[in-house]
Amino acid sequence: MNHQTQIVSTKKLLPNQKQFLLNADLSVIEADFIKISLNQVSIPDADYLIFTSSNAVRSVLQNPELNRIQKIPCYCVGEKTSKLLIENGFHVEASADYADILVKTLVQKTTAKFAFICGNIRLNTIPDALTSNSIIFTEITAYQTKLDPIAINAEPHGILFFSPSAVESYLVNNSIGNSVCFCIGTTTAKALENSCNTIVIAQKPTIENTIIRAIKYFNELNQTSHTKLI
Repeated sequence: MNHQTQIVSTKKLLPNQKQFLLNADLSVIEADFIKISLNQVSIPDADYLIFTSSNAVRSVLQNPELNRIQKIPCYCVGEKTSKLLIENGFHVEASADYADILVKTLVQKTTAKFAFICGNIRLNTIPDALTSNSIIFTEITAYQTKLDPIAINAEPHGILFFSPSAVESYLVNNSIGNSVCFCIGTTTAKALENSCNTIVIAQKPTIENTIIRAIKYFNELNQTSHTKLI
């Protein structure tokens, strides 16, 4: 693979995640394009909790009433969210990769009371579904997402995006140009619809799968170029 192939990650990666890219002969520029701050919140009594991200879980883990909250069964979006809940003593009733899949289970709980724990920037998928089915829920904003725009003095071959907010932040000081955009999921990809010519979506909405898709894309591109030369 060409050593000059350059990737920008809009999130600082864990050492092993970055190493995947380096092992594939990709150079990496990484920066956090959003900042997360956890809120101190009160969690009401409910039949079930709904978590849409691991940041929401981290907020609840610092709650002084954690012992009480841990006894409430959970529904969640995301593999990492589910894992973090289970590791910290919560019972996960069900999880799904996307909110629109999870709501199919939630709306069957017609007499349940939910606490929907999310960030200040969230999709309407879950609250709209609960409201339209006359299901009682309390929304709790457990963390704040703030844009932290950074100018990248490069024209990367590929850009890794892990949230719509990161897309918004990146576009403040940068343009996509001819870069290939690798997105963690469909919601993030939608945020790039009018800004990017080539969008590749991870097969599963995880950071690791997004990285794998980028490596595979450039590996196949390199093989195609090599074949043409021969």
